[in-house]
Amino acid sequence: MDLSVTGKFIKEQRKAKNLTQLELAEKLLVSEKTISKWECGNGFPDTALILPLCKELDITANELLSGEKLNSKTYVENAESNLIELKAQNEYKSKFLLNLEIVLGYISSVFLFSLVLVAAYANLDTWLRVLLIIVGFVHFLLGVCFCLLIEKDAGFYECKYCHHKHIPSFKSIFFASHIGRTRYLKCPNCSKKSWQKKVIK
Repeated sequence: MDLSVTGKFIKEQRKAKNLTQLELAEKLLVSEKTISKWECGNGFPDTALILPLCKELDITANELLSGEKLNSKTYVENAESNLIELKAQNEYKSKFLLNLEIVLGYISSVFLFSLVLVAAYANLDTWLRVLLIIVGFVHFLLGVCFCLLIEKDAGFYECKYCHHKHIPSFKSIFFASHIGRTRYLKCPNCSKKSWQKKVIK
């Protein structure tokens, strides 16, 4: 998917509907700057905005992703290539987020460990020692929560029994027993509990 081609197509279709950037932005509840960014090829609509945008421009999602009006023959061909490209982009994004989770986890742990060491060995008043430990633990807990949010949204968990892939709730991720990225979860498809591995594809 070429963002500059898609952006040009959005601009053409907007003008064909006699809409200004501001009018389209108001219909989609986004800023005029956002529409301009799409049309310049510097961004792409969020997933939640694709169908509303297509409705306003009277095009299909496949045409939006292809950056052109499609006939019945090219529609199917482009649909397949667009799906493959979107899948590849999602896999790349999931891998990036999971790597980011590792980095954030290390940073949070090192920050906590450093503050505890300072509190334990530095010549400080008691209240300051306590404050350093509290700040370290609060930072660590926020880091853990952020890491769990990343892990929840990046990729899927696969059921051991029915191989159903799903994204569990934050609550079930938070309270689930785990070994690395393998968690003991209930499958929403077969309702069985099992150790489920994190998968990207």
